Amino acid sequence: MPDIPDRAAVETWIFDLDQTLYHPSARIFNQIDARMTAFIMRELGLGRRASDRLRKVYWARDGITLAGLVAEHGVDPVAFLDEVHRIDLRALRPDRALAAAIRALPGTRIIHSNGARAHAERVLAARGLDGLFARIFGIDDKGFLPKPRPEAYAHVIEAAALDPARAVMVEDDQRNLEVPKALGMTTVWVCYEPGGKAGAHVDHRVSSLTDFLGAAGRGPCQPGAA
Repeated sequence: MPDIPDRAAVETWIFDLDQTLYHPSARIFNQIDARMTAFIMRELGLGRRASDRLRKVYWARDGITLAGLVAEHGVDPVAFLDEVHRIDLRALRPDRALAAAIRALPGTRIIHSNGARAHAERVLAARGLDGLFARIFGIDDKGFLPKPRPEAYAHVIEAAALDPARAVMVEDDQRNLEVPKALGMTTVWVCYEPGGKAGAHVDHRVSSLTDFLGAAGRGPCQPGAA
Protein backbone atom coordinates (compact mmCIF):
# COMPACT_ATOMS: atom_id res chain seq x y z
CA MET A 1 0.00 0.00 0.00
CA PRO A 2 1.29 3.51 -0.74
CA ASP A 3 2.28 5.83 2.08
CA ILE A 4 0.24 8.91 2.87
CA PRO A 5 1.92 11.82 1.09
CA ASP A 6 4.08 14.04 3.31
CA ARG A 7 2.26 16.76 5.20
CA ALA A 8 3.04 19.43 2.59
CA ALA A 9 1.38 17.37 -0.14
CA VAL A 10 -2.00 16.85 1.56
CA GLU A 11 -4.48 19.67 1.07
CA THR A 12 -7.70 18.08 2.33
CA TRP A 13 -8.63 15.40 4.85
CA ILE A 14 -12.18 14.09 4.42
CA PHE A 15 -13.72 12.14 7.29
CA ASP A 16 -16.82 10.04 7.55
CA LEU A 17 -18.57 10.46 10.91
CA ASP A 18 -20.45 7.51 12.39
CA GLN A 19 -18.34 4.53 13.44
CA THR A 20 -15.30 6.29 11.99
CA LEU A 21 -14.77 9.01 14.60
CA TYR A 22 -15.99 6.74 17.39
CA HIS A 23 -15.83 3.01 18.07
CA PRO A 24 -18.86 0.87 17.11
CA SER A 25 -18.98 -0.40 20.71
CA ALA A 26 -20.76 2.86 21.59
CA ARG A 27 -23.76 1.23 19.86
CA ILE A 28 -25.01 4.51 18.44
CA PHE A 29 -26.14 2.76 15.28
CA ASN A 30 -28.18 0.28 17.28
CA GLN A 31 -30.32 3.20 18.39
CA ILE A 32 -30.53 4.62 14.87
CA ASP A 33 -31.44 1.24 13.37
CA ALA A 34 -34.22 0.75 15.94
CA ARG A 35 -35.66 4.19 15.21
CA MET A 36 -35.51 3.58 11.46
CA THR A 37 -37.41 0.32 11.85
CA ALA A 38 -40.05 2.02 14.01
CA PHE A 39 -40.40 4.82 11.43
CA ILE A 40 -40.91 2.31 8.60
CA MET A 41 -43.45 0.35 10.63
CA ARG A 42 -45.53 3.46 11.23
CA GLU A 43 -45.20 5.15 7.85
CA LEU A 44 -45.53 2.06 5.63
CA GLY A 45 -47.81 0.01 7.86
CA LEU A 46 -45.47 -2.97 7.98
CA GLY A 47 -44.68 -5.37 10.80
CA ARG A 48 -41.39 -5.21 12.66
CA ARG A 49 -39.76 -8.10 10.83
CA ALA A 50 -40.74 -6.80 7.38
CA SER A 51 -39.65 -3.26 8.29
CA ASP A 52 -36.28 -4.42 9.58
CA ARG A 53 -35.77 -6.50 6.43
CA LEU A 54 -36.66 -3.55 4.18
CA ARG A 55 -34.26 -1.29 6.07
CA LYS A 56 -31.42 -3.75 5.47
CA VAL A 57 -32.30 -4.25 1.80
CA TYR A 58 -32.19 -0.52 1.06
CA TRP A 59 -28.96 -0.08 3.01
CA ALA A 60 -27.28 -2.88 1.05
CA ARG A 61 -28.64 -1.64 -2.29
CA ASP A 62 -28.32 2.12 -1.93
CA GLY A 63 -25.73 2.64 0.79
CA ILE A 64 -28.34 4.24 3.04
CA THR A 65 -31.87 3.25 4.04
CA LEU A 66 -33.23 6.74 3.38
CA ALA A 67 -32.46 6.57 -0.35
CA GLY A 68 -34.72 3.57 -0.86
CA LEU A 69 -37.50 5.01 1.28
CA VAL A 70 -37.52 8.24 -0.72
CA ALA A 71 -37.26 6.59 -4.14
CA GLU A 72 -39.73 3.75 -3.54
CA HIS A 73 -42.18 5.21 -1.02
CA GLY A 74 -41.93 9.02 -1.24
CA VAL A 75 -40.85 9.37 2.39
CA ASP A 76 -40.08 12.92 3.56
CA PRO A 77 -36.29 12.85 4.10
CA VAL A 78 -36.30 15.75 6.59
CA ALA A 79 -38.91 14.08 8.80
CA PHE A 80 -37.04 10.77 8.60
CA LEU A 81 -33.67 12.24 9.56
CA ASP A 82 -35.16 14.29 12.37
CA GLU A 83 -36.77 11.21 13.90
CA VAL A 84 -33.99 8.66 13.53
CA HIS A 85 -31.34 10.99 14.93
CA ARG A 86 -33.17 11.67 18.19
CA ILE A 87 -30.78 9.41 20.04
CA ASP A 88 -28.87 9.28 23.31
CA LEU A 89 -25.19 10.17 22.82
CA ARG A 90 -24.10 9.67 26.42
CA ALA A 91 -22.05 6.63 25.39
CA LEU A 92 -19.73 8.96 23.48
CA ARG A 93 -16.90 10.59 25.41
CA PRO A 94 -14.44 13.35 24.48
CA ASP A 95 -11.28 11.88 22.96
CA ARG A 96 -8.37 14.24 23.57
CA ALA A 97 -5.84 12.05 21.78
CA LEU A 98 -7.95 11.84 18.62
CA ALA A 99 -8.66 15.57 18.78
CA ALA A 100 -4.95 16.34 19.02
CA ALA A 101 -4.14 14.02 16.10
CA ILE A 102 -6.79 15.64 13.91
CA ARG A 103 -5.76 19.15 14.92
CA ALA A 104 -2.15 18.43 13.94
CA LEU A 105 -3.03 17.32 10.42
CA PRO A 106 -1.91 19.51 7.53
CA GLY A 107 -4.41 21.17 5.23
CA THR A 108 -8.17 21.50 5.47
CA ARG A 109 -10.31 19.02 7.42
CA ILE A 110 -13.94 18.33 6.50
CA ILE A 111 -16.74 15.91 7.39
CA HIS A 112 -18.64 13.98 4.70
CA SER A 113 -21.48 12.05 6.32
CA ASN A 114 -24.59 10.17 5.25
CA GLY A 115 -26.24 11.47 8.41
CA ALA A 116 -27.84 14.85 8.88
CA ARG A 117 -25.72 17.93 9.54
CA ALA A 118 -27.34 18.46 12.96
CA HIS A 119 -26.51 14.87 13.91
CA ALA A 120 -22.89 15.38 12.86
CA GLU A 121 -22.63 18.51 14.95
CA ARG A 122 -23.99 16.69 18.03
CA VAL A 123 -21.61 13.75 17.59
CA LEU A 124 -18.59 16.00 17.11
CA ALA A 125 -19.47 17.96 20.24
CA ALA A 126 -19.90 14.73 22.25
CA ARG A 127 -16.47 13.53 21.10
CA GLY A 128 -14.77 16.85 21.81
CA LEU A 129 -14.03 17.28 18.09
CA ASP A 130 -16.17 20.34 17.41
CA GLY A 131 -14.29 23.27 15.94
CA LEU A 132 -11.73 21.04 14.21
CA PHE A 133 -13.42 20.90 10.79
CA ALA A 134 -13.71 23.69 8.25
CA ARG A 135 -16.83 22.22 6.63
CA ILE A 136 -19.49 19.67 7.55
CA PHE A 137 -21.38 18.03 4.69
CA GLY A 138 -24.42 16.15 5.94
CA ILE A 139 -26.71 14.33 3.56
CA ASP A 140 -29.12 17.26 3.81
CA ASP A 141 -26.37 19.50 2.38
CA LYS A 142 -26.08 17.29 -0.73
CA GLY A 143 -29.67 17.14 -1.90
CA PHE A 144 -30.03 13.90 0.09
CA LEU A 145 -27.58 12.13 -2.20
CA PRO A 146 -25.76 9.41 -0.21
CA LYS A 147 -22.36 7.87 -0.46
CA PRO A 148 -21.46 5.77 -2.40
CA ARG A 149 -23.26 7.61 -5.26
CA PRO A 150 -20.69 9.55 -7.32
CA GLU A 151 -22.89 12.67 -7.26
CA ALA A 152 -22.44 12.93 -3.48
CA TYR A 153 -18.66 13.11 -3.80
CA ALA A 154 -18.90 15.49 -6.76
CA HIS A 155 -20.97 17.87 -4.64
CA VAL A 156 -18.38 17.88 -1.84
CA ILE A 157 -15.47 18.29 -4.27
CA GLU A 158 -17.11 21.26 -5.97
CA ALA A 159 -18.41 22.92 -2.80
CA ALA A 160 -15.07 22.57 -1.01
CA ALA A 161 -13.05 23.37 -4.15
CA LEU A 162 -10.71 20.50 -3.36
CA ASP A 163 -8.25 18.59 -5.53
CA PRO A 164 -8.98 14.84 -5.21
CA ALA A 165 -5.37 14.00 -6.03
CA ARG A 166 -4.29 15.89 -2.89
CA ALA A 167 -7.04 14.60 -0.62
CA VAL A 168 -7.33 11.72 1.85
CA MET A 169 -10.69 10.00 2.52
CA VAL A 170 -11.23 8.20 5.84
CA GLU A 171 -14.20 5.78 6.14
CA ASP A 172 -15.44 2.78 8.14
CA ASP A 173 -17.48 1.40 5.18
CA GLN A 174 -15.06 0.44 2.46
CA ARG A 175 -17.83 0.56 -0.17
CA ASN A 176 -17.68 4.32 0.26
CA LEU A 177 -14.00 4.41 -0.71
CA GLU A 178 -14.39 3.04 -4.23
CA VAL A 179 -15.40 6.34 -5.82
CA PRO A 180 -12.78 8.41 -3.93
CA LYS A 181 -10.06 5.99 -5.06
CA ALA A 182 -11.24 6.25 -8.67
CA LEU A 183 -11.10 10.03 -8.36
CA GLY A 184 -7.48 9.87 -7.25
CA MET A 185 -7.82 10.22 -3.47
CA THR A 186 -5.75 8.29 -0.96
CA THR A 187 -8.18 5.99 0.88
CA VAL A 188 -8.15 4.94 4.52
CA TRP A 189 -10.45 2.19 5.80
CA VAL A 190 -11.04 2.23 9.55
CA CYS A 191 -11.71 -1.42 10.37
CA TYR A 192 -12.12 -2.29 14.03
CA GLU A 193 -12.83 -5.98 13.39
CA PRO A 194 -9.86 -8.36 13.00
CA GLY A 195 -9.64 -10.21 9.75
CA GLY A 196 -11.48 -7.68 7.60
CA LYS A 197 -10.26 -8.02 4.01
CA ALA A 198 -9.54 -4.76 2.22
CA GLY A 199 -10.35 -4.37 -1.46
CA ALA A 200 -7.87 -3.10 -4.02
CA HIS A 201 -9.39 0.39 -3.68
CA VAL A 202 -8.22 0.64 -0.05
CA ASP A 203 -4.76 2.17 0.37
CA HIS A 204 -4.64 1.84 4.15
CA ARG A 205 -6.54 -0.48 6.49
CA VAL A 206 -6.17 0.82 10.04
CA SER A 207 -7.44 -0.34 13.41
CA SER A 208 -6.36 2.76 15.35
CA LEU A 209 -7.34 6.01 13.69
CA THR A 210 -5.61 8.05 16.38
CA ASP A 211 -2.27 6.31 15.87
CA PHE A 212 -2.54 6.49 12.10
CA LEU A 213 -3.41 10.19 12.04
CA GLY A 214 -0.73 10.95 14.59
CA ALA A 215 1.87 9.46 12.26
CA ALA A 216 0.38 11.31 9.28
CA GLY A 217 0.49 14.60 11.18
CA ARG A 218 4.21 14.17 11.82
CA GLY A 219 5.01 13.71 8.14
CA PRO A 220 5.41 10.67 5.85
CA CYS A 221 4.05 7.55 7.55
CA GLN A 222 3.75 3.85 7.07
CA PRO A 223 0.46 2.09 6.34
CA GLY A 224 -1.65 1.18 9.34
CA ALA A 225 -1.60 -2.27 10.83
CA ALA A 226 -3.57 -4.91 8.99
